[in-house]
Parts: sequence; C-alpha cells; structure tokens
Amino acid sequence: MVNSQPILSATGLSMEFRGFLAVKDVTLSVNEGTVHALIGPNGAGKTTVFNLLTKFLTPTRGRIMFRGADITRLKPAEVARLGLVRSFQISAVFPHLSVRDNLRVALQRPSNLATQFWRSSNVLSKVDDQAMSLIDAVGLSRYEHLPAVELSYGRKRALEIATTLALDPTVLLLDEPMAGMGHEDIGRISELIRRIAKQRTVLMVEHNLNVVADLCDRVTVLARGEILADGAYDVVSADPRVREAYMGTEHE
Repeated sequence: MVNSQPILSATGLSMEFRGFLAVKDVTLSVNEGTVHALIGPNGAGKTTVFNLLTKFLTPTRGRIMFRGADITRLKPAEVARLGLVRSFQISAVFPHLSVRDNLRVALQRPSNLATQFWRSSNVLSKVDDQAMSLIDAVGLSRYEHLPAVELSYGRKRALEIATTLALDPTVLLLDEPMAGMGHEDIGRISELIRRIAKQRTVLMVEHNLNVVADLCDRVTVLARGEILADGAYDVVSADPRVREAYMGTEHE
C-alpha cells in the first residue's frame, strides 16, 4: 500500500567535482511503500545522485534524511545497518558456490554468524530456512543446487537481489537492474521487483522506460544535474521538456 509519507528525502543536494557542478540543488522525496524511478538521458547526473543518496559520495551542499534522521555524513555501511541498502553493496555472487550457498553466506551477517563460518560446517544450517525462503521469493527454487556461474544473466541478477534482501532492507536501491537483459529476463525481474515492493520501498535508476511506465509509482527526471520533472510517469512523459531532453526535440 502506498504511503504518502517520505521515507527518504534530499534537500538542496549539490555535488561539485573540481569546479564542475555535477548535481545542482536537487530536492526529492521517496514515499514509503512506493517504487520510485530516477531517470534521465546520459550525463544527466543519475549515478551521482544515486551515489549521494546511498552515501558513496558526500554532497558538497544539501541534506539527506532517512526515516526522519539526518544521514548526510554517514558512511554506506552505517546507512545499510539502518535499512537503506544498495543492491551492489552485498551482491558479489560467488560464481562457484551454489545458489543456496550464496544465500547462506549472505545471511551470515544479519544472523551474527560471520565470525563462525569457518569454525563449523554445520553453523550455516541455522539459516537454511531463511535461505530457502529468499530463493523461493526470487523464483530460483529449481536452481538452488546450481553453481551461480551456470545461471543465466537474468537469474544471476535475481540471485544478487536475493543476497541484498538477506539484509532485510527497509528501502532497496537498485542501480539499473534491467541492464543487459533480454525481454524474458526483464519480465522476470520486473515481476520480482513488483513482489518485493509489496513489503518495501524501492528506488531504482533505470533506462528502460517501458519498465518504468509499468512498474513505478513515481518518476524523477534529471537533466544536466537538475530535476526536470517529478510525478507519475504519464505526467512526466508528456512534459515537452522531458521529451526534448530524451529526443532532442519537443515533438515525437
């Protein structure tokens, strides 16, 4: 259910690199219980904004709030512990481990088993139920014993998302989750994100506008480091400024 209250917000966010202002006074709100997309043409500043929100960069100016707390100066690991988790932070899949064992490893930290992994081969059995639940949630039950290296690209991305979910994030941040995928995999990952969003807030950078139109409750469009438009997809996609930014003309 969509909540009208912001769970993650930025006010006056700016980022300067050696005199170049890559992000200029960005103010946005991600409402709890929504799927929110950050889109824009190449060079729009999407990655920089995403890195600022996930704390891989510290803004030159501005403030970032998460669940009512100022996180502007926190480190990525600190905000991850608060429940703001970026997919690639923990999505390094071990190629020669099975799907199941990848999930068992990912579940070590939240289960306080990280320092016990090498002490006993039986320790990770404590997280088997959780691992199987996550595997089922991302549609990989048929592949639980398959080495990750043998998965298709789309299923490997599903496994990466599952390892992220092992931290039980409140807000899941996905950086171009459909990149490099074929039509079938895009459909599979879109449906996965839709299921995830029933219990979590999702913020995603995405280039596939068909995915954005189908999946997202709200869209923020960036151009040249500034917010060009913000709102429902059908509204922002009809904005002449957005069309011009993407197509180089105000006309289709």
